[in-house]
Order: sequence, then structure tokens, then C-alpha cells
Amino acid sequence: MFLNLCRRPRKLAGKERGQAILEFIPVSLFMLTLAFAIIDFSYLIWQWQVITSLTREGSNLASRDDTLAVAAAAVVNDGKALNLNSANGKVIITTVQNTAAGLNSGTATVSNFVITGQYSLGSYQANSKLGTYTGSGTPAATLTAQSPPVPQPGATVFITEIFYKYTPITPLGALVKYTMPTELYDVAYF
Repeated sequence: MFLNLCRRPRKLAGKERGQAILEFIPVSLFMLTLAFAIIDFSYLIWQWQVITSLTREGSNLASRDDTLAVAAAAVVNDGKALNLNSANGKVIITTVQNTAAGLNSGTATVSNFVITGQYSLGSYQANSKLGTYTGSGTPAATLTAQSPPVPQPGATVFITEIFYKYTPITPLGALVKYTMPTELYDVAYF
């Protein structure tokens, strides 16, 4: 018995070598697809995390008495890895004020959200989901209904939106007929 364990393994016959190659092909294709999926999803999650962090930073800077232009430039500068100032990205910082007068002796006040300023950087073709500031009149802002309203009557909120065109780095989508998102979007309110 000991002698059987110490023998050199015999060489594979021709049929067995062919069988091993045929078994290796589907396994290697599966492993490559899995590796591509991990790479693409990791890249997507990383980009989304960077965008989320940058939106918070932009709203925070704008709320601390920096101009909207300075805050937007800081966001673009900190997002160098994504190149937000190109055709792939857009940063929009908006100020929205609630011009409602407040609560009047037990009656509910209807919020009146007005865009009081807006600045954008980047040449990606996207429009703010809040509305567009034209500089004339009082353009209404589209904010989600909340109770109590944010911002409170008479207060201002600073909102940073980032749009980014996502491009996968592997051909996974073409191989498995699965499409990754083509646009990443995040928003932060301060």
C-alpha cells in the first residue's frame, strides 16, 4: 500500500487531457465574468461614495458663508479623481428659501420654497431636479414634502447636486446583457 502512494502519477492520456481542457473553459469563463462583475461593481460603489461625500462637502461649504462659486469650485477640485469639470460631470449648488410667514394661530402654513441662488460647474448635460434660477422673479423650487417643512419658514437651505456619467471599465454588460447605470446622481441638503 505504501508503494502505491509513492508512485509518480501517470501521465494523462490524450482523451483525459481533452476532457480537462473542456472542463477548464466554462469554469474559466465563469471566473472571468465573476471577476469583471466584482471590478465593475466595486468601481461603481467607489464612485457613488465619492459623489455622496462631495455633495455633503459642497452643501456644508455653501452654508458657511462661502459663495456658491467657491463651494462648487472646491467640490470640483476635491473630486479630481472623477473629473467633474468635464463632459462627464456637473455640480449644481442651489440656495432655497421658505418664504412662508410661519404658523398663524393654529392654522397650518403652506410652504413656499423659492430658489434664491444657483451656481453650476461642469459641462455634463443635466438640469437641477429642484428647478432653475433665472435671476428674475421668484422661481419656485421643487422639494419633497416634509413635516415640519425643511427649511423652516424664513430659513434657507443649501443644496448640492452632483450628476456623473458612469462608464464601466470592463465589458461585462456586453457579455451578460446587463446594463449598469449610466448616470450617477446624489444630493445633499444643509
